[in-house]
Amino acid sequence: MAKLKTTETTANVKEFIDSFADSEQKKEDSYALLKIMEKASGSKAKMWGPTMIGFGQYHYKSDRSAQEGDWPLIGFSPRKAAISLYVYTGSKEHEHLVKDLGKFKMGKACIYVKKLADINIDALNKLMRTTIDFLKKKYPAKS
Repeated sequence: MAKLKTTETTANVKEFIDSFADSEQKKEDSYALLKIMEKASGSKAKMWGPTMIGFGQYHYKSDRSAQEGDWPLIGFSPRKAAISLYVYTGSKEHEHLVKDLGKFKMGKACIYVKKLADINIDALNKLMRTTIDFLKKKYPAKS
């Protein structure tokens, strides 16, 4: 099995934002997301791979393959085209949570927003709490 590329690193989150975010707006939004996601997750921001900022973590085992590994509970990346938000389970039972989110595009595993002002932060907080609760229940931490 191939080694996972996206793993937690020791890279500095703030240095990453300052060097990677391609506009002042993305930098401001990234620093705002740091606070929002730290509060929602109760975890400090960590770099995951070269371009993803994650909060908390869980250990998953795929239902469809032998793949397993660690992944952040929630996260984001200030990419050039849009900010990628990793805050959604993709589960049919959670589709209603994105209806009040605002202006975004949906990918297979993430939500893309041009700027933070385009979305409803209360709806984002509810979405993150539901996702965190879902992941912790599905993949309980081993003692």
